[in-house]
Amino acid sequence: MDILTFDQLPQGGFAGLIERQFVTDRRVFRNADNKPAFDGLGNFVYLADANFMPNGETTMHNHQEVDVISVMVEGRITHAGSLEHGQGLEAGYAQVQRAGGEGFAHNEINPDSTMNQMIQLWVLPDERGEAAGYKVYQPETGKLNKIYGGQKDQDKTFYSQTAIAVAPLEAGQSVELSSGDNGEVLAYLSKGCGVINGETVHARTLVRADSIHFDAKEESQLIVIYKE
Repeated sequence: MDILTFDQLPQGGFAGLIERQFVTDRRVFRNADNKPAFDGLGNFVYLADANFMPNGETTMHNHQEVDVISVMVEGRITHAGSLEHGQGLEAGYAQVQRAGGEGFAHNEINPDSTMNQMIQLWVLPDERGEAAGYKVYQPETGKLNKIYGGQKDQDKTFYSQTAIAVAPLEAGQSVELSSGDNGEVLAYLSKGCGVINGETVHARTLVRADSIHFDAKEESQLIVIYKE
């Protein structure tokens, strides 16, 4: 099991936020060899843990041929842009934006005078040229909730052979996932504290392993990335 913690990473950021980048896949990021960050998994290529400054924002910018997944940990954001302009996202919620060949523009804004925390993940599309789209989720406590990935013959989540699930957990609750024949699993503990595969981990820790068993010791949020 490989472990990467918040304190091992340099602080970066842009516009109105500061962040630490846990995954910068070398297939996409030219200078990734110089960082302690992990490579991705399947088509998952990027994970950043960001704090928006009070009333901070990303400013409006464009994406194309990438799926952008945002998971709120603390605080809230207001979403602006070409997809679902005006949508709000509270702590515990997640939004998924598919750029496809059409592309989209967005700005995520902290409407409050206190800092917030948001996790952003990028996944490259299995098929290029898809239509742009937007989905929002409120994961259910006590279970792994898939918010991204799945077959083409369903519309609950965007199609991808790379999956992302979010588990909000109370103290004493557990979740587990095995990669089976599909390689490894990445698990990011964005909030709380618990035991992963027998080892105690604290918030802002990324784990890579063949399987994940997590026991929450306090209120926690776990994000899991795996191949279907």
